[in-house]
Amino acid sequence: MIRGINHAGFVVRDFEAAVRFYEEIVGLRVLDLLERTGASISQVVGYENAHLRIAKMAAEGEEHFLELIEYVRPTAGERASEERAIIGGSHVGFIVDDIQAVFERVVANGAIEMNPPANIGPGRWACYMQDPEGNWIEFIQQD
Repeated sequence: MIRGINHAGFVVRDFEAAVRFYEEIVGLRVLDLLERTGASISQVVGYENAHLRIAKMAAEGEEHFLELIEYVRPTAGERASEERAIIGGSHVGFIVDDIQAVFERVVANGAIEMNPPANIGPGRWACYMQDPEGNWIEFIQQD
């Protein structure tokens, strides 16, 4: 039986820049920085002789976290599509207090804008965009 959600993960090309973006711009805190090599991580990810750099990041007081992963070995391939409406397409949604301020800050710092915040119901606003690595993120304000 599933007891909850532990984390979501994004594969990134520039590990340091991705950590900086999510820490300094989005506002997550670094929970842990790890390097994983050896038989156990190779078995988990299904690549022989795997070497991963991992940052676990979360909002203050949250149990669920975002995992940023750089594949040192094997080297990550290029994204097949920038489309959202494809099987396997994914995003992570963040709850924010001031969506317009967050939108402006992340776009000014390298996020790729898709749409400005839109009203999606009484007291609810949302916007989609890509982080500088091309991963889809959503910001949601609920009054």
